Amino acid sequence: MTESNGSTSPERGGDMPDWEKRFRAPRVSLPDWAEDAPHRSLFVSNATGTYELYAWDRVTGEQRQVTNRANGTTEGVLSPDGEWIWWFDDTDGDEFGIWRRQRFVPGASGAGSGPDEPAAPGLEPSYPAGLAIGRDGRTAVVGRSTDQDGSTIHLVRAGRDPVEIYRHRESAGVGDLSHDGSLIAIEHTEHGDAMHSALRVLRPDGSTVAELDDTKDGTVELGLEVLGFAPVDGDTRLLIGHQRRGRWEPLVWDVASGEETDLQLDLPGDVAAEWYPDGSALLIVHGFEARSELFRYDLATRELVRVPTPPGTVSGATARPDGTVEYLWSSAAEPPVVRSTSGRVVLDPPGIRAPGSVPVEDVWVDGPGGRIHALVQRPAGASGPLPTVFDIHGGPTWHDSDSFAAGPAAWVDHGYAVVRVNYRGSTGYGREWTDALKHRVGLIELEDIAAVREWAVSSGLADPERLVLTGGSWGGYLTLLGLGTQPELWTIGIAAVPVADYVTAYHDEMEALKAMDRTLLGGTPEEVPERFEASSPLTYVDAVKAPVYISAGVNDPRCPIRQVENYVNRLAARGAVHEVYRYDAGHGSLVVDERIKQVRLELDFAARHLGGRALG
Repeated sequence: MTESNGSTSPERGGDMPDWEKRFRAPRVSLPDWAEDAPHRSLFVSNATGTYELYAWDRVTGEQRQVTNRANGTTEGVLSPDGEWIWWFDDTDGDEFGIWRRQRFVPGASGAGSGPDEPAAPGLEPSYPAGLAIGRDGRTAVVGRSTDQDGSTIHLVRAGRDPVEIYRHRESAGVGDLSHDGSLIAIEHTEHGDAMHSALRVLRPDGSTVAELDDTKDGTVELGLEVLGFAPVDGDTRLLIGHQRRGRWEPLVWDVASGEETDLQLDLPGDVAAEWYPDGSALLIVHGFEARSELFRYDLATRELVRVPTPPGTVSGATARPDGTVEYLWSSAAEPPVVRSTSGRVVLDPPGIRAPGSVPVEDVWVDGPGGRIHALVQRPAGASGPLPTVFDIHGGPTWHDSDSFAAGPAAWVDHGYAVVRVNYRGSTGYGREWTDALKHRVGLIELEDIAAVREWAVSSGLADPERLVLTGGSWGGYLTLLGLGTQPELWTIGIAAVPVADYVTAYHDEMEALKAMDRTLLGGTPEEVPERFEASSPLTYVDAVKAPVYISAGVNDPRCPIRQVENYVNRLAARGAVHEVYRYDAGHGSLVVDERIKQVRLELDFAARHLGGRALG
């Protein structure tokens, strides 16, 4: 049994294996920029060894670190006037805290200059549920979630007490604030389906302007999402996403007149969008079969023009006032970089460069619910059968893509093939695929994973005696559930921040996730005990045969530590082979040393139980 935290930093000048370089190489997020001061930007970087927020003045080139916390910071917003940086301050990754703010330029003249200060005095700590800041930098709409209050939304004005404008027991959050500050869009699930939001537009006094709800008939469950108000004063157009044709697509909703402009883009897969800064066009992000591309859509002419990007995945994109587009791009073989359509690299952090990895191969496997898409990586020049890692993504409403990932690349470096499965529940393959896991949660995903496992063995890729089931969060949950329900299929299991005891997890987790679990399983553990029992790894713990490795954050609000301990105690009581690593953070770590330590422990566990290449 291992406890955190010890540094694993290599000696200065010592040899460093490629897998470690990929974690240590400085990375940057897509820079956010201030609407009325576009030369001022905010981004996230791991340059110091911990992910923190950085301010960047594009005119002077100056960059400075905004936050400096032991467990890192990634949640921050730049005010439209470019004067203030808001960031969320929790305790050691527990996601429960308050918003703080500081001046973009330290020591700038005017009220509030100086160090960090509470951004919304009078609001008690909570889980964040969205934030929108007004163009004056002194007004904000703050979403909050607590076990006691459910969801609340407050209007915050500098020098005044916060005013509550929305409250409901079910989950809800801030969507956007209109350009002139007169309209507030929220997403809510008052109908009780946390997977499919409805929309409401409020005035600052909390009165309702407009409603849009695609779940009304009770049989067809369709979701809506806020993509943003038009960036023009007095413009009442709201860009939203909808699922009316079985996938995510954008439309423009005029909340004053009620008129809806359906774009009807002839693109397969999911489509998202954001406004160009003048409101005349949309930047389209199109995702299909684990890859993505960009387009410009002119609202007047309805012309759709491709924005050139390399094959791979665009993880974020934004249109700048000069008409260029900046985007964060990577592929499984090539590390991420922030590029511009002007042809330049937007941010190029100093330091070591992340080595590339091998490209992914696409595999389609017939499964019980339809064709399953899997992404496969294997060591260059290797032929099977190979020790194979099934690296299962979290979410569950997420998907693996042709993008750079240091974790899978580390397994490949050590001689393993890696298979990633976009099981039912994954996004990017249509609404029915995403929604298919209801009521038989976990079991449906594992049916798809088992089908891909059968392909991997029968095709000669995978050695059936050396199969690793692993994943984090929901992937960690599926790992533990798979080890118990499919004990003959897996040689070892490695679960990070997992759901292990579903009933206890429900009672201890943050309120928004309770709402999601009620949607997935059709009620609470008291209302549908048989479903929670059928979907809980704890139910099958006595059937587990494989050695199990579990890592967990002691402050995790999503997969809380108590339910992990319940599962571990059951393993220990029957003398099952297992190891546990607990670390001082929440749902994963933002500290590079800590992340490397975790990967090293996982690789070592696999090598000891499977036999394999020594750690580099």
